[in-house]
Amino acid sequence: MTSRDKASNQLLDYKIQNTGKNPTATTGSGAPVVVKDATLTIGPRGPVLLQDGAFVEEMAHFNRERIPERVVHAKGAGAFGYFEVTHDITRYSAAKVFEHVGKKTPIAVRFSTVGGESGSADTVRDPRGFAVKFYTDDGVWDLVGNNTPIFFIRDPIMFPSFIHTQKRNPQTHLKDPDMMWDFHTLRPESMHQWLFLFGDRGIPDGYRHMNGYGSHTFKLVNKQGKYVYCKFHYKTDQGIKNIDAKRADQLAGSDPDYAIRDLYNAIANGNFPSYTLSIQVMTPEQAASSKVNPFDLTKVWSHSEYPLIPVGKLVFNRNPENYFAEIEQMALNPAHMVPGIEPSPDRMLQGRLFAYGDTHRHRLGPNHLQIPVNSCPFRVRTYQRDGFMTISHAGGAPNYHPNSFSGPQTDPVVKSVYPPFTVTGDVNRYDDTCTADDFVQPRIFWQKVLDQGAKDRLVENLVGSLKQASDFIQERAIKLYYQVDETLGRKLESQLNLIKRTKANL
Repeated sequence: MTSRDKASNQLLDYKIQNTGKNPTATTGSGAPVVVKDATLTIGPRGPVLLQDGAFVEEMAHFNRERIPERVVHAKGAGAFGYFEVTHDITRYSAAKVFEHVGKKTPIAVRFSTVGGESGSADTVRDPRGFAVKFYTDDGVWDLVGNNTPIFFIRDPIMFPSFIHTQKRNPQTHLKDPDMMWDFHTLRPESMHQWLFLFGDRGIPDGYRHMNGYGSHTFKLVNKQGKYVYCKFHYKTDQGIKNIDAKRADQLAGSDPDYAIRDLYNAIANGNFPSYTLSIQVMTPEQAASSKVNPFDLTKVWSHSEYPLIPVGKLVFNRNPENYFAEIEQMALNPAHMVPGIEPSPDRMLQGRLFAYGDTHRHRLGPNHLQIPVNSCPFRVRTYQRDGFMTISHAGGAPNYHPNSFSGPQTDPVVKSVYPPFTVTGDVNRYDDTCTADDFVQPRIFWQKVLDQGAKDRLVENLVGSLKQASDFIQERAIKLYYQVDETLGRKLESQLNLIKRTKANL
């Protein structure tokens, strides 16, 4: 038994810790169960009586013990720990989570794959979710991001269609390369993320060896009401490690829960994963004059122009006590911000501000923020009342505003960090499907970021997937990749043609 890892020994460890305690089994209401292993029947061969409340309760709860899985990010892992400020950024933000060096804030994290179902493999080629919940003095702040600094699209109305292409064909119920590649080649703004996805970092070696990003552009506001735009970066302190496609396929069969197991065992063994949090900042004046739209989620900010500014460290040192209660029911929502942190005009962020809360109300109910893992550790004072599964309440406080009976009021001090801002422009549906800018950063990524080995693996991965798509989609893809770089387009065309000639000669 000593050769087994911590995850495999979980039940044995529990037994050792609880030997001799022998608690009495009860019903959900706390009444002792007389016989746990048999229903109440008329005689040893007779029918079951409806008055067997323990049996009825057992089955009724069992029938309801699953909730709808997330539409995206269905499979994931989670942990708990703390965030510690190591550098002063109060000149940028009045958020209490950053108020002084050395301050520690409790945090939770949920890592995940994106497109697969809850039972899918951890080692698929897919972005990874990296979402952190900060339990701050001013309420919960959820920084909901991925392991990539960019995304496939920049307009939220395209999100349902994009996700449909990553999931199953509604008739065949199979993953469909035509769907995936058709959408990609019709929406060239996805090129930057696509190259990242099919490169080495498309399959990270678990969750401890990948970076995380808030991805979107946010706004930081200081105590004087002055603001800057901001991007958040988490850099893994364990170092970047990735898995090649062959080993990923092997693990999908031998250990489909590889990443969940790796995270659990690391924490259980005291090898606590940590990440360094940094920010990039851009003044409103710089944003106005920037050649690249700073609110376009398919673009990164230049690190030479906007260097990383260190902020603090995230450390995860506790595994969940119960996965369903603490991880499956964790509701992360980018709309959960605190004074000193605000949204920017980033279209995708604006869309997510609605979508995430809406899906949590569907999955978990209108009072999902009362579930312990989602609740602020300090008293919440709202005028919201009742609803399905109400747990906490405001006692005798009034449930309307304004009132004359000592109900909660707005804080004039907090109001100062929400300065007014001006928005101008003509109202229209601006569909910038493809611009020349969409190929600039992918070209830099191919020409200057990747070494020759990484380029070869990227082409191999692209060909391995694209060869399954229809011929006309392959042709469209080749033309698209020529716009990124002639060498890249030529390599794709050459290898795909070789595959076609080989098939024709069989």
